[in-house]
Order: sequence, then C-alpha cells, then structure tokens
Amino acid sequence: MAQTIVVTAILFGTYSCSSYENFKEVTEDLEIPSQVYRADYNKVWQEVMKLTNKYAREVYNQDAGVIKTRWIDNTLELNFADSFGSSDSVKRAEFKLIINVVKGYRGTKEVAKVTVFKRQRVEQDFLQGWKIIRTDGILEKSILYRLERALAIEAKLQEIEDKKTKEAEKNF
Repeated sequence: MAQTIVVTAILFGTYSCSSYENFKEVTEDLEIPSQVYRADYNKVWQEVMKLTNKYAREVYNQDAGVIKTRWIDNTLELNFADSFGSSDSVKRAEFKLIINVVKGYRGTKEVAKVTVFKRQRVEQDFLQGWKIIRTDGILEKSILYRLERALAIEAKLQEIEDKKTKEAEKNF
C-alpha cells in the first residue's frame, strides 16, 4: 500500500514538472508589463497621450481607456539588434502597441493602472507570411518608466505652483 502511494506521488511529480515546461511560455506571455500610478486618471491619460504622439494611432478612447497604434515598421531596429545573434535577418518587421489605462482607488486616493502590450510580427520571406514573435519587453518597460518620470515632474511643478499661490495670497 505504501509503495503504491510513493510510486503514484513520484509519477505525479514527474508529470507535473513536464507539463510545466509545456505551459511555461503561456505564463510568460500572460505577464504583461503594467504599473499603478498615484495620480488621477485624467493626468495619467494626458501623459500617455503625450508619450504616444510619435506613433500613428488607430484607436484612442479616453472613456474606454484604450490606445491602439497602427502597425509600425521596425525592420531596421530588429535586424540591427539581431545582427550580433545567430538568427537570420528578417525581410519585414512590424509592431503594434495596445495601452490600457484603468481608473481605480487605493483607500480614498484615486490611482490609475497602465498596461502596455506590444505585439511584434516578422516576415522572413513572402512565402511564409507573418509570424508573431515574443517581444523583449524593453519598449513596454521604457514607456512605463517615462510615464512615471513625467508624472513625477508634473507633481513637482504642481507643488511649486501651489507654494507660489499660497505665498501670493499671504502677501496680498
């Protein structure tokens, strides 16, 4: 009886480890870069719009909190980044950004959560067509970092402006 339990446990343990390898890529794909900011929704939305000005937008809806860009060509960047690797150069490469801004509350303070998803596709030759590949995550994390810095600068400028207003009222 004890032997069958031990054998069953060993079989279950080895099966669960091997099944993890099959689903490891799925869990990594589900880890979409996101960050929560201690600012109101409208400020965060305006800063995200400023950051995405250089990309051609397909959809931008503040009520839904969604920004989608058109497909943007990045063949040169991808070929340059892979030139030192073992992979072949690609004929064409494009990416699309999908940014979600969600309003929420932490206690009584309003916060906003921003999620950035980059969809990258490449075409090796015209016979194969487009193939979706995983992104390296650098652009998504840099957008979130730039947003954090822009919001910090805005908060500091607002604090300085409030001090000036209080001093003006005090001297008046």
